[in-house]
Amino acid sequence: MKKYNFALIGCGRIAQRHAGHIARLGNLKAVCDTDSIRADKLGKEYDATIYYDLDELLKNEKDIDVVSICTPNGLHAEHTIKALRAGFHVLCEKPMAISVADAGQMISESLKANKMLFIVKQNRFNPPVVAIKKAIEDGRMGKIYSAQLNCFWNRNEAYYKNSDWKGTLKLDGGTLFTQFSHFIDLLYWLVGDVKDVEAKIGNYEHQGIIEFEDTGAVSLEFYNGALGTINYSVNSFGKNMEGSITIFGEKGTVKIGGQYLNELEYQKFDNFEIKDLPPGNPPNEYGEYKGSMSNHDKVYENVINVLNHKGIIATNAFEGMKTVEIIEKIYTKAKR
Repeated sequence: MKKYNFALIGCGRIAQRHAGHIARLGNLKAVCDTDSIRADKLGKEYDATIYYDLDELLKNEKDIDVVSICTPNGLHAEHTIKALRAGFHVLCEKPMAISVADAGQMISESLKANKMLFIVKQNRFNPPVVAIKKAIEDGRMGKIYSAQLNCFWNRNEAYYKNSDWKGTLKLDGGTLFTQFSHFIDLLYWLVGDVKDVEAKIGNYEHQGIIEFEDTGAVSLEFYNGALGTINYSVNSFGKNMEGSITIFGEKGTVKIGGQYLNELEYQKFDNFEIKDLPPGNPPNEYGEYKGSMSNHDKVYENVINVLNHKGIIATNAFEGMKTVEIIEKIYTKAKR
């Protein structure tokens, strides 16, 4: 199987996880960050060519196959489009963009360039999520009536103060984009597309710290007729509490829970039971806080399998755009 050459744009915390999997499965040929200290550290660790300007990298690195985008949310569209226009496949971290318009342009550019655009949605690989997706596709739940998504995490003042972009509308985009876009994606993937929303949001604990909400309550109507709710907050005291999806269907009820959608907490089906789930990967560790489950190994394995014509893309760009669309609907209705 061919070993592909990668460039990594953005050398922050999540890029370190990307770099490890790239080195294991392919070749990390170049890294780029406007912060020279971050770029130098990651580039030297993996013996990659170091750049501080994306345009210079795209001009000089002609043997790259895939550009991995790990920059702040608000730069994903710009950096992805530049890489596609330069003739490279792209793997873009979540969220794909922070506006539907930008996501649509990214898709258009990938089609014009005839290059693949992969979106990181690693929680789709969580063992309970995989099992529930199969159960739904196999008809084990029958018609889905409703779903509840709960996202209760902790993001304290230091989390935002130690970042030069988190908490800003321009580069972060909002709590649903940075903290919970994975959860929105899973709601879309498991239950279906969202027709209409009603939403209330507020900023209670982070006044003067972030430019958007830290709490939200959302009601949903899906195109398939199901109803849903999203309750989310980054005000869970002291630590992350829960990330869960509960689905009520004609022939079954199921809850995926834990802090990171990593546990099958409840199931009751008509003459069916999910058994012997494999253990999942641990969550991403970021010092004093944790993120979603670390399945980036499976993301990169999927990219390589697809490029070798031996796999189906795990999350295509259209699905990435759907997550952005649902979040945009919520924020529009909340009139933030």
